[in-house]
Amino acid sequence: MSIEQPKQFVRWLRHASPYIHAFSGKTFVIAISGEAIKAKNISHLIHDIALLQGLGVKLVLVPGSRPQIEQRLAEQGTAIRYIGDKRITDAAAMQCVKEAASSVRINIEAQLSMGLAESPMAGVAIRVISGNFITAKPIGVRDGVDHLFTGEVRRVDDQAIKAQLDNNAIVLVPALGYSPSGEVFNLTAYEIAAACAGALGADKLILLNEERGILDSRRRPIPQLNLAEAENLLASQRRLSDESKHTLEVAISACKRGVQRCHIVSHEIDGGLLLELFTRDGIGSLISADVYEGLRPAVDNDISGIVTLIEPLETEGVLVRRSRDQLESEIARFHVVERDGAIIGCAALYPSADKTMAELACVAVHPEYRDMGYGAQLLKTMEKKAREHGIKKLFLLTTRTSHWFREHGFRGINMEKLPKKRRELYNYQRNAKVLIKTL
Repeated sequence: MSIEQPKQFVRWLRHASPYIHAFSGKTFVIAISGEAIKAKNISHLIHDIALLQGLGVKLVLVPGSRPQIEQRLAEQGTAIRYIGDKRITDAAAMQCVKEAASSVRINIEAQLSMGLAESPMAGVAIRVISGNFITAKPIGVRDGVDHLFTGEVRRVDDQAIKAQLDNNAIVLVPALGYSPSGEVFNLTAYEIAAACAGALGADKLILLNEERGILDSRRRPIPQLNLAEAENLLASQRRLSDESKHTLEVAISACKRGVQRCHIVSHEIDGGLLLELFTRDGIGSLISADVYEGLRPAVDNDISGIVTLIEPLETEGVLVRRSRDQLESEIARFHVVERDGAIIGCAALYPSADKTMAELACVAVHPEYRDMGYGAQLLKTMEKKAREHGIKKLFLLTTRTSHWFREHGFRGINMEKLPKKRRELYNYQRNAKVLIKTL
């Protein structure tokens, strides 16, 4: 092993440590497509899931079994009938559904029970609990077609699931539902996963499928969409694959049920689950319930993160240097953008003595996020805060970013138009440009 490899590992582990701490005790619901279950790298995926459990994450797994069902139906010579994206499940098909769901469940349990020496799960003891956690109802007759044993979620027994999670077990929920009359219904794994995530108040819903996320027109994953953007994309005329449409619909449904973050990741990328969760930008698509998620007033615990963010800009002369003591005394004036435990943006507001004007200061966004709209979100938030306090004008001093602020409605003024106290503090050596915006 070269000396660079240990260094890279150490850098990665240090980068991942905030996520490790943040995820401990959190609840993740993971939907695994039937195609993922059949894939050659399924053992790697199961090992990664076991690692999450070992790091203190509470896990609910919802495996699909569509290709396994279709294989059994084909072996019987039984035709597969679909209306839209819904399979018509008759009695013969239902038997195949039960067999496939049972086989998938047993295979996952076997993988999670593996503890051979020299294997990634050596010495690990994981309990997997499955059961009748989903009450279902039949879809019934739609457009004149009886869907028979195809059903939909009626209720999730969230208290029973939480009890097992609190007992340090992984809960496995097959894509089946049960009625009070004792019937069994065929459900889709993604819909069960969204319902479970909403009922449990899960911190994350993770959808593992074949595509690398929601793809843009160049077939590249869209890193992040807020709820409104996701809905607009779904309603647009842009060509999305059937799988992307369905996955996006499920993610939107989960967000509307209160799940803050829904990750769409390809199971075909070895280690994709870990890369999505433990790297800042991930490798799939994140659907976020709130456009302003992570943008909030700063608190004392944010000071170290702000220092880390602004120190390089202070060294370059882009920002005026602030001591830690100054930051501590002025922290109430700051707003920050937090992403997965890291401060990636900040801004501060300093009202004038007569409260008619305010200085916008220390506006900074981490270099990796400067083209993702966080600066504009910060600016909009600070303008809103200023209006709430009756402030009529915002001004700022800048040496290198005047063009960006001009694009957002600021205009240049003479330094002499600043409030008297601020004029007295003007650093002529720095020679910053003065910009103002009427609110």
